[in-house]
Amino acid sequence: MINGRRADSHRRRERVRLALAQAHGQGQALSVASIARTAGVDRSFLYRHPDLLAEIHDSQVAPPLRQQQASVTNESLKADLANTQQRIARMAAHNRQLERKLSEVLGEQAWRESGLGAAPDIDALQRQVTALEQRNLTLQRQLEQRDGELDAARAANRELISALNRSS
Repeated sequence: MINGRRADSHRRRERVRLALAQAHGQGQALSVASIARTAGVDRSFLYRHPDLLAEIHDSQVAPPLRQQQASVTNESLKADLANTQQRIARMAAHNRQLERKLSEVLGEQAWRESGLGAAPDIDALQRQVTALEQRNLTLQRQLEQRDGELDAARAANRELISALNRSS
């Protein structure tokens, strides 16, 4: 029975080591839960075996094998840095442009809402007032002419009616 437990524990340890090697080799995320799930053991098994837990923690710190295989040169790092700096400069310029536009729009909105906005074109308003006054005078003259014509028509009508009444 003791030998069976030892053999079972040994098989589980091997599954954990195999799962750890596969995950590290594929560049997958290394966590106690993911290794336990892949190996088919409970997390408590890993916590009861400090040497396995230490291997997992060491693998979390070590770079994945794929990154170790890819050679990073100073030139590639400098190119990445230059590209990133250019991107940051473009984004900063775009950000400044957006801030300016937002400032203009908010400023115009606040200016309009406060009532302090620039008065409409005064000359245009003066021209419009003058044109309306002239139209008003023209309409008053026409009204006076019609009133005069109406008075004349009434007077003629009265004379005709009186003449009719006298002749009858």
